Amino acid sequence: MHAMSDDPSPHPLTPADCQGSPPPQVLIGIDLFNARQYFAAHEALETAWLAETGPVRELYRGILQVAVAYLHIQRGNYIGARKMFRHCHFWLEPFPDVCQGINIGQLKHDYQAVESLLVRLGPTALHNLDPDQLKPVQLLR
Repeated sequence: MHAMSDDPSPHPLTPADCQGSPPPQVLIGIDLFNARQYFAAHEALETAWLAETGPVRELYRGILQVAVAYLHIQRGNYIGARKMFRHCHFWLEPFPDVCQGINIGQLKHDYQAVESLLVRLGPTALHNLDPDQLKPVQLLR
């Protein structure tokens, strides 16, 4: 995994940034995410994040970090999942409920529900987390 800086984008998000559709690499990443192939989703979304220079790049970073949190859950890594969820809040919070046709509001709701469940279960009961709680990213077309 590529090391990512925590420096926010130097450009503020505008409504125009959320217009249109996501680039093809983001759609590939979302398809992989929705197939529960979280590592591959991370890789595809990271490629899109690195290619994008505008503030919407942080949307791609936020989604890829949800993918990494879910990957940690799949692998039984409680601490890693908690760490990634903290990053998700930072990167996704500035975005409106829909950006580039991606239902960010639903994604936030879904991953925050998983995060709450993770905390309630704790590290010793992580294996009891139902994988069906890891919801797909919704595209609104």
